[in-house]
Amino acid sequence: MHLHRARQLRGLTDGPSELTHMEGKALGYIARHPGTTQSELVTRSRRDKAQIARLIGSLRERGLLETRVDELDRRSQRLHLTSAGQQLYEAQQLQWRKLARLGMAGLSAEESRQLVVLLQKVEQGLSANPDEV
Repeated sequence: MHLHRARQLRGLTDGPSELTHMEGKALGYIARHPGTTQSELVTRSRRDKAQIARLIGSLRERGLLETRVDELDRRSQRLHLTSAGQQLYEAQQLQWRKLARLGMAGLSAEESRQLVVLLQKVEQGLSANPDEV
């Protein structure tokens, strides 16, 4: 897992975008949940409001993210990727899928299925007890 994460991070920081790990995660979350709010991102990421505000500001300054006023609650801002942000997200996903294929290349189809099942069980165990260390 450490090797995989290191290769993912290298792809983020060595590319033209030079994203941090957290910026990459936020970009992905917003791509999968267009119109999310800063508060939702704070809750999801378990980061404090100031960290998320700086992160959003950085992504906006680089033209990857835009905010739109919520039509139902004008006090709230909705987060959306710009076209440049969407292109970067898609490029990141292609790179990560390629990395996953490289990692799985030595496994048979049955081993791949077993690995997916085992990882899902690990995820379920961690999700069931999110606050335990």
